[in-house]
Amino acid sequence: MQKVKLLWDFRGPDSLKMAEHHAIHLNEFIAKENLENCEANFEAFSEFISSAFIICPKDLMIILRDALKPHRGEAVDE
Repeated sequence: MQKVKLLWDFRGPDSLKMAEHHAIHLNEFIAKENLENCEANFEAFSEFISSAFIICPKDLMIILRDALKPHRGEAVDE
């Protein structure tokens, strides 16, 4: 199954806290919509750049992109 990673980028000294908080809302969305094979989390790239993300099957990408408005997306190698 091909998967994609939809990302929301945050910048500044509070970027990690904002990404962590956004990931909570992404997980709530996954649970509310009963989305299978989806997971959400966050990651820090530096002290001032972090991202929240959702990894989902490629066939859900358009639906989630339109509903959640991510900043960017990328393919996930399995």
